[in-house]
Amino acid sequence: MQGSEIAVSWPAKVSLPPPPDPVGAYSAVVIRGGLGFVSGQFPLAAGVMLGTASQPSVEALKAAARLAAFNVVAQIGRALGSWERFDGFCRVDGIIAAPEGFTSHATVLDAASELFVELFGPMYGAHARSAISTPGLPGNASIELVVTFAVRAD
Repeated sequence: MQGSEIAVSWPAKVSLPPPPDPVGAYSAVVIRGGLGFVSGQFPLAAGVMLGTASQPSVEALKAAARLAAFNVVAQIGRALGSWERFDGFCRVDGIIAAPEGFTSHATVLDAASELFVELFGPMYGAHARSAISTPGLPGNASIELVVTFAVRAD
C-alpha cells in the first residue's frame, strides 16, 4: 500500500494527516538495524496544537494522545514509503504535561495504544509502554509520543 493510506484490521482504509516536519536539527524518523525510531510527536493538526498543557482534563488529553498517535503513524508511513516492511510497534513512551497530583497517565496513553491496535491489530499494534510526567513540553503541548518500531529487511 502506498502513501498516506494504511490497511487496518477491517476492510476499510484510513487517511492519515500530513506528518509534521521537524522543528530543529533532527530527523523525524531514523531507521537502524531493523528498528525505527520516531522523534517526539505532538498533537499537531495543520500546524495547530490540539489542547495545551494549561487544559489537562483527561478527555482533552486522550484526544491529544490520539492525534499524536496518528502523527506517529503518518511519520512511519512517510519514512517507509509503503507498509510492507513495517513489522510492528515495539515501545511507546508517552510524556504528559500535567500538574502535580495528576494520576491518569495510563488512561490518557490508552488512547494512543488503542489506536495502534485498532489500526494494525494486536500482532503489530501491541507494544511496551512507559508514562512520564513533566511540568511542561515544547510549544506548551499537552503530550508527546516517542515511538520505536520494527522494520523487516528488504
